[in-house]
Amino acid sequence: MSALENDIVELQRRKEDGLTAEDAGPEELAVLEEFLQALEAGEVRAAEKRDGEWQANEWVKQGILLNFTLRDIQSHNYGGVDYHDVLPLRETEDLPERGTRNTPDGTVIRRGAYVGSDAILMSPAFVNIGAHIGDGTLVDSCDTVGSAAQIGDDVKLGANTLIGGVLEPVEAAPVVVEDGVSLGAGCRVTSGFVVGENSIVGENTLLTPRIPVYDLVEEEVLYGELPPERRAFTRFVESSVGDHDLFEGGAYKPAVVATDVEEETLEATQREDALREN
Repeated sequence: MSALENDIVELQRRKEDGLTAEDAGPEELAVLEEFLQALEAGEVRAAEKRDGEWQANEWVKQGILLNFTLRDIQSHNYGGVDYHDVLPLRETEDLPERGTRNTPDGTVIRRGAYVGSDAILMSPAFVNIGAHIGDGTLVDSCDTVGSAAQIGDDVKLGANTLIGGVLEPVEAAPVVVEDGVSLGAGCRVTSGFVVGENSIVGENTLLTPRIPVYDLVEEEVLYGELPPERRAFTRFVESSVGDHDLFEGGAYKPAVVATDVEEETLEATQREDALREN
């Protein structure tokens, strides 16, 4: 256990014993600041892959929550705009030296977010505390990357995509989008769902543990995960309430169908990558 982890765990214990934002002094705030800096540097993450499985780091989630409960709302100014929050926005001077760019007029990166090299953040987009965005990843217009979400390298988040966080509402584990994934416009990934590497997801697809994934490759029904190298899209299956007296014609519920990635789908994704690089 690192010194920073020890400090966060101790702060959490004191908070449970009654420590409030009014009680937090320079020493406590210094721990919270060190924690945010470690997140922004990629030195700590809300979840990591161990022995092939994603595991949440509970103490990191505690540190994120402590940055809200042990701070008061303050007035801030960023880019000539006044705003009021417990956390300031993340400084972005380090991005150009790593080949990462963010467009103006609406790209918001909160403190405690990590953004890798050669990434692109289009406005308006919002990246919340604890999020980890890998190298070469595109966060497109009107995207939201929720708190502690783990986005891999060379990922494409299509426009108007929502990646859920661990705080909205509080979840046990963050959403994970692994390396090489392409999410079509309007996708929603929530509640700790894991999208396997190199998968391609059709637009407006909802990925959540409450909706089944019919994996036609392995012929099994999964919840909470999409296996690697799948092409996924939404379909509707019959619902058990289909015989209800209030309506005619049956009722259907959403499901996700996953198949092998087709060659033409890969070619289309590669063309988009080439456009992004030029």
